[in-house]
Amino acid sequence: MAMVGLFWITEKSVYIGAEPAGYGPGVRLTADGVEALGTDQEGCWAWADVRSVDVHFAPVRRKASGWKAVGRVLGTALDVVDVVLGGTPETPPVFEVHVETADGTTELDAYAAASRGYTESEYDLSVTLLQRFVTGIADVSALLEWGCTHVVEGTLGREEREALLRGWLEA
Repeated sequence: MAMVGLFWITEKSVYIGAEPAGYGPGVRLTADGVEALGTDQEGCWAWADVRSVDVHFAPVRRKASGWKAVGRVLGTALDVVDVVLGGTPETPPVFEVHVETADGTTELDAYAAASRGYTESEYDLSVTLLQRFVTGIADVSALLEWGCTHVVEGTLGREEREALLRGWLEA
């Protein structure tokens, strides 16, 4: 499993945001369409019926410089110390995924896979790729194929994630 932009890719599934645990909220993408997961949300939409998939309120990191960059590093260090001393990591941020069809728009929740937020470029590339799934220019199968052939534990480097997203956009 690996996070690539807004997508969490396993050997069998592609999610927008993190793979949900238990009955937690999530959004799964398949070759056939979009599927709501979790106790308080439901729905399954074929790509042919989807007009748009929009992401709202995803945590996006703005480029930090100077004191903001130092603050981010210190914040990460304090989080690590807290967990080591017995604390629990923060619950990941929740963002919204809006699925629009001819029948209206359904708002779904998903947990962010990037606890500190997504980079602007990964967010932009991911949103563009989502729209290409909707229009049929791109296919989720490419991400599923990659997940089956590239078993990755943890997070890839930013450059590698962006290169994958660009490659899927160009395919």
